[in-house]
Parts: sequence; structure tokens; C-alpha cells
Amino acid sequence: MANTFYQVTLQVIFAVRFREALIDDSFREKLHKYIVGIVKNQNQKLLCINSMPDHIHILLGVSPSMRVSDLVREIKSSSASYINKNQLSRKKFYWQNGYGVFSYSMSHRKKIISYIENQQRHHQKIDFRDEYLKFLKSFNIRYERKYLFDFFDV
Repeated sequence: MANTFYQVTLQVIFAVRFREALIDDSFREKLHKYIVGIVKNQNQKLLCINSMPDHIHILLGVSPSMRVSDLVREIKSSSASYINKNQLSRKKFYWQNGYGVFSYSMSHRKKIISYIENQQRHHQKIDFRDEYLKFLKSFNIRYERKYLFDFFDV
């Protein structure tokens, strides 16, 4: 009897509601560990995670039977509840609606892991809006601005 073999690598990006800088260094690692647990409980593999105060990047290895929308909904819902229940944020925490999901081949894993691990340095050169639009462009994703994250000029 034949088995199913797969390698599906996805990067998921989503933002804090209103792009507020609510992911504080004081709980950032706790949040990352909590999200690792969510992904493990869904029988998926978290390859890399990092966040900025207003958004998060997660690199996942997922099975073909996993609905990405269900996994992202669980990550966002459970992590927001965790932050609020434990009063980690200075105000009520919400993720923005929507997310970006981008697929990668095995040959790109090291590069994207390095990219995610170095978010703090990366964002000294490029802001989140430009970063996200660059992703959409490089993956040839057509979009309407009204359906993007709320981007506020600083």
C-alpha cells in the first residue's frame, strides 16, 4: 500500500489590529512559544517564528490535509485569547482580519528562515507596508488596496 509523501512550506504573515505596536518584548517569547504549542496541537510543524511590535511571521510545514484558513484562524484566535487572558498587552489585543500566506520550495527554506529570524534588523531598512507589498508583487498576487491590512503612516 502506497503512502502519501509531501513537503509543504508556508509563510504566514498577519498584523495587530490597527497596526498598533502591542507585541511587547516583555511577552514576545511567551507568545511565540504559545503559538508553537498551537501548531503542534494541530499536528503541524512550526519551522520559524518572529514578530515585530505590529505583525508576525510564521514559517510552517503543513500536511496537505490541513486547511490553512483553519490553522491560521486557530493561531490568531487562541493567541489573542492567551494575550488577553494573561493581561500581557497594555490594552485589549486583537489581530487584524486577514493574513498573507506564501509557499516556498525546500531549496528556499534556509533563506526564508534567516529572513524571519532577522526581522528586527530587516525592518530598520523597510517598513511593514513596503515589505508586504513586495511579497504580493514577488508572488504575482493581484490585490485591491481596500482589502489590504490597515497601513498607517507614522
